[in-house]
Amino acid sequence: MKNKIKEINLEIENRIEMEIVVDAYNESERAMGWYYYLQDNLNVPFKAECILSVSTSPLKLGEIIEVIAMASEETCEYDMLVTIKWKNEETLCVPLKQLKGVNVDDTTEQALNDWSYWISQGYSF
Repeated sequence: MKNKIKEINLEIENRIEMEIVVDAYNESERAMGWYYYLQDNLNVPFKAECILSVSTSPLKLGEIIEVIAMASEETCEYDMLVTIKWKNEETLCVPLKQLKGVNVDDTTEQALNDWSYWISQGYSF
């Protein structure tokens, strides 16, 4: 079976190269580039739907939650995580890749789409 060629989005590729990971020379710098880009562009709080089951997250497919912040820098060294409101008003960190924004503003939608694109292309820090 042939590998499926993933469609390249030049607009997103350019934004990643020129804004997000510009001047990033190693994994740590790329992770922090993404961290600050997402922190600056995700207008929290916002509603999101779970679109991917992840073994380390209790979220169920289709579940709607509220994202309230990016997780700490240290928590995002290997993956981008966000803090959500969880049962009984507790908070929990979950991978951003398992979420899709629900009725979010354009800036938040673009940032979410950029991260989703990065993941879908198989890129890593």
